Amino acid sequence: MATAFIFSGQGAQQNGMGKELYDSFPVCKEVFDKADEALGFEISKICFEDDNRLNETEYTQPAILTMSVAVLRLMEEKGFKADYAAGLSLGEYSALVAAGVLSFEEAVVLVRKRGRFMTEAVPVGVGAMSAVINLEAEKIQAALNSVNPERVFIANYNCPGQIAIAGFAEEVAKAEPLLTEAGAKRVVRLNVSGPFHTPLLKPASDRLNAELQNIAINDFKIPVISNLTAEAYKGREDVIPTLTKQVMSSVKWEQTVGNLIDSGVDTFIEMGPGKTLTSFVKKVSRQVKAVNIEDLKTLDKALGGL
Repeated sequence: MATAFIFSGQGAQQNGMGKELYDSFPVCKEVFDKADEALGFEISKICFEDDNRLNETEYTQPAILTMSVAVLRLMEEKGFKADYAAGLSLGEYSALVAAGVLSFEEAVVLVRKRGRFMTEAVPVGVGAMSAVINLEAEKIQAALNSVNPERVFIANYNCPGQIAIAGFAEEVAKAEPLLTEAGAKRVVRLNVSGPFHTPLLKPASDRLNAELQNIAINDFKIPVISNLTAEAYKGREDVIPTLTKQVMSSVKWEQTVGNLIDSGVDTFIEMGPGKTLTSFVKKVSRQVKAVNIEDLKTLDKALGGL
């Protein structure tokens, strides 16, 4: 039996995240201090205080990465080891830090740029995303094809019964009633700033690729399952092409979790803000253990159950 460390993606952020851990554990404080130094500003204060910048993608991404790695270092200090790592979208960078492939200091600077590139690729308000509840992927794609398959896309395969679509706002709005007519239980517009994980992010992908050329990439200490392919990276040579494509491609999270379970993983530990991934894992399989850690209460609960 095996353990996977899994890491939160964008949308999980919340004001105050990480403050209890920062105040309680020197190893967590060290991570936030390193992030502040690497970025040249206090991402710690953006996390801890009621700061609207936390919901701006350029700041959201380094904030969530920092919070996630703080939990990771704490659990490592407590003697926990992972057999595998994975993360939802942005969380894949935390997984690569956990595997020793990226240094935290370089990763936190990189994801800030990634967030800015994603925001600038499609101006705010031009794109949109919606979650489609309880409708098969084939029926979703058929509805999108009837609207315009080059302007609205499947963006996330999150878990059984939840798939996200994204694209130009006009086409997303046209698709929503068609999806309801096709049998979706609900179609919920998401509060995000752009059509992430679609070909509309190609400009961001190109700019990210240029930045990745300057990053030190190390060998994998543990396998990381990419949500681009839902399979493990074969080696360090996969990192740049995978991360380049990942920002403009569908997130295969349901398939990622399924493949981890098939590989023998029976324990999932979600590190970072929120418990979204924990709920997704439980929808994939009720036979595995899934816990989240984001503050002292969830830390105590997780340690008591692991």
